[in-house]
Amino acid sequence: MKKGIHPDYHFIEVKLTDGTTYQTRSTYGAEGDTLALEIDPSAHPAWTGGSQRLIDSGGRVSKFKKKYEGLGF
Repeated sequence: MKKGIHPDYHFIEVKLTDGTTYQTRSTYGAEGDTLALEIDPSAHPAWTGGSQRLIDSGGRVSKFKKKYEGLGF
């Protein structure tokens, strides 16, 4: 590897949403820093199989449903 062009690769601690932690190597922060995750495999519906909610932002979903209500969706 060329000297001086690669970021520092060191050990950090990753903290999951349930409070568990594990140690891994990363270029994030400095040696010994903690990276606290807001979304992780133990809590995200993509991994847990949870239900998805459709958020009606600014009435877009309502407007769509009203526009196509007669087509039998």
